[in-house]
Amino acid sequence: MSVADLADYPWDAVAPYAETARAHPDGIVDLSIGSPVDATPDVVMRALAAATDAHAYPQTIGTPPLREAIVDWYARRRGVPGLMPANVLPTVGSKELVALLPLLLALGPGDVVVHPRAAYPTYEVGARLVGARPVAADDPDEWPEGTRLVWINSPGNPDGFVWDHEALRRAVERAREIGALLVSDECYAELGWDGPWAAATIPSVLDPAVAGGTLDGLLSVYSLSKQSNLAGYRAAFLAGDPAVVARLLTARKHLGLMLPSPVQAAMVAALGDDAHVAAQKERYRARRDVLRPALEGYGFRVDRSEAGLYLWATRGEDAWESMADLASLGILAGPGHFYGTHFPQHIRLSLTATDERIAAAAERLRAATS
Repeated sequence: MSVADLADYPWDAVAPYAETARAHPDGIVDLSIGSPVDATPDVVMRALAAATDAHAYPQTIGTPPLREAIVDWYARRRGVPGLMPANVLPTVGSKELVALLPLLLALGPGDVVVHPRAAYPTYEVGARLVGARPVAADDPDEWPEGTRLVWINSPGNPDGFVWDHEALRRAVERAREIGALLVSDECYAELGWDGPWAAATIPSVLDPAVAGGTLDGLLSVYSLSKQSNLAGYRAAFLAGDPAVVARLLTARKHLGLMLPSPVQAAMVAALGDDAHVAAQKERYRARRDVLRPALEGYGFRVDRSEAGLYLWATRGEDAWESMADLASLGILAGPGHFYGTHFPQHIRLSLTATDERIAAAAERLRAATS
């Protein structure tokens, strides 16, 4: 498969519903895409501005301060002590890594790439780009022999599902049984809401209680887009098995996949400041507390969604029917059809809208219910 063989970008199919929503007298409430709307923290912008004299080529491996900041962050925020700079590598956002990882690992026809059943579509795109076979499976016992790469996503996009320590341990055991690299996409790990995740740290696949004393065959992926409103900076990183990290570093050097020096400096500032992360989480919590009851009052059931940036909801009808109904209220969601074939009756609603727009959506849902 080549780039030319990729299907049309799926969000183009949402355009008619967006047009309907925009026609609402009070304007559209766009909850379809998780693009941050809140300001980038001052501490990050100051660091970026101070680093604008970037006359030399940046380092693909990341500056020493950045690698140390990533190591410190895993120990402080994710319960993963003992990492070394050789365990970490910055990436140009996380989406390019998800899409390119099968290529960078030299996967190809005959190889299997496992991804979640409710999944961000780029996992499948990356597999198909190299001619590998994507398989949607959540249960580790369903991961086939011969699998080369397994993606898990915790908290999940779109469904907000969290893999607890026990489930992660079983995933690690199974991946090692079949000789697969296990990569955990953990981009929403700072956004826990319900059950144990309201107060506890969402576990990483690199947690010593999960990994079993070795990082062999394990990678964790993280992005600062959501926790720090840095989507426009393309600031992300991976950590884990040093042999795999070294292999990816070599490939990325050849391909010129390097973060601009000012962005690396901004990441150091973001990773070292927990206060702005807590403040952003409270913004999302407040929006969630407004939107969820209004959505449920309108007849939707919210499934999973115990963490992350979205509400994963269904009313027992085809997602396109739900999309049309919400669009008539000026609300734009994302259809479950975009996240695999297993959830055609679900929609995804993002919390990345302003307080005013979230309140407007809730008011429209309540008014339509009464």
